[in-house]
Amino acid sequence: MNRKRVVITGIGAITPLGQSADAFWNNLVAGKSGIGPMTLCDPTDYPCQISGEVSDFDPVEYVPAREARRMARFSQLAVAAGLQAAEVAGFKLDWDDPYRVGVVIGNGNGGFPTLEENCRILADRGGMRMSPFFFPMVLPNMAAANVSHYLGARGPNSTATTACAASNQAMGEALRLIQHGEADIVFAGGAEAGISQLGLAGFAVMRALSTRNDSPQEASRPFDADRDGFVPAEGAVILALESLEHALNRGAEILVELAGFGSTSDAGHLVQPEETGGSAAEAMRRALDDAGIGLGEVEYINAHGTSTPLNDAVETVAIKRLFGDRAYGIPISSTKSMIGHSLGASGALEAAACIKTITSGKIHPTINYTTPDPDCDLDYVPNKARRQEVGVVLSNAFGFGGQNACLVFKRFES
Repeated sequence: MNRKRVVITGIGAITPLGQSADAFWNNLVAGKSGIGPMTLCDPTDYPCQISGEVSDFDPVEYVPAREARRMARFSQLAVAAGLQAAEVAGFKLDWDDPYRVGVVIGNGNGGFPTLEENCRILADRGGMRMSPFFFPMVLPNMAAANVSHYLGARGPNSTATTACAASNQAMGEALRLIQHGEADIVFAGGAEAGISQLGLAGFAVMRALSTRNDSPQEASRPFDADRDGFVPAEGAVILALESLEHALNRGAEILVELAGFGSTSDAGHLVQPEETGGSAAEAMRRALDDAGIGLGEVEYINAHGTSTPLNDAVETVAIKRLFGDRAYGIPISSTKSMIGHSLGASGALEAAACIKTITSGKIHPTINYTTPDPDCDLDYVPNKARRQEVGVVLSNAFGFGGQNACLVFKRFES
């Protein structure tokens, strides 16, 4: 069976660096940080008090106020990004066949802030005072459900919850749906809004978070020798994916092609990556093989790059394991250096950066790279954007549980 080619025709972005794909990208290229003091919860009792937040987001710009109140924040972000993606792609939401339009969204923890709020009500005032919308708000699948509702997409609908690999997993599953003819259009990406004392405490007791509270914009420093943990963040990016045939038939502007997807499992430690980098390297190799792309054709890697000591070192090992000496000649950068780690949404935010890299001929920097680490000795595009034409991009995402998911984007050629 011949697989259909899959292209991307729209991007919706609600991020700590802007609430459109263009605003997000312009700030990334400028090396601007979207990290500041945490405001979405009180972090007083915790060692990390900074985050990458979507400031001034108003869901009522996208949905009626009454309906917005019945959605947790992660769903609100997803719906906003989904509606943006549809508009950018030129869809009027008057589908010829809504059952050929799908939604697949990655999410790590659902409505953590709403979960925490209702647990407090349960403890303080009793369970019968909880919101009747508790479950429809907190379940991780509700972002996909709400996006489907507002877009009128009645086709395949699912949620990937593979922690920090979730968005890449979701986009990969969307790729397969279209390739195999189960849908013509799929809105895919990720959404996360888990900044709460519950989430903060969970990561703090693991000692996974940066404690550079006095210099928040310098706290996320992937691959730097002085990195001390990741910075929690939120956001959503939804892409409009289409079969090439469908996009051409309607005269759509094609941004890039989504060409390959690969995933593996470390089958090991619950939260630490496999130190040999073998499983991560295999996920990258599978994505490239799926795309029919050779190692010598990769021109840029958007790294998982969390700013944690072990992750960055192991990702470097994995890249060198796969590419050998050529690894030293591939530009690599971490979007998380500027926005922090949005967990299940991170791969989708990075996908937006990958697409813009191809369409703009620019590579955004890894900021806060000041002290080289001998264990991280590749070209991380330090501190300043680089002009470079890029035709093939590999994007990495590695999640708790040892779940690895990689994507290949390439310049569209008819």
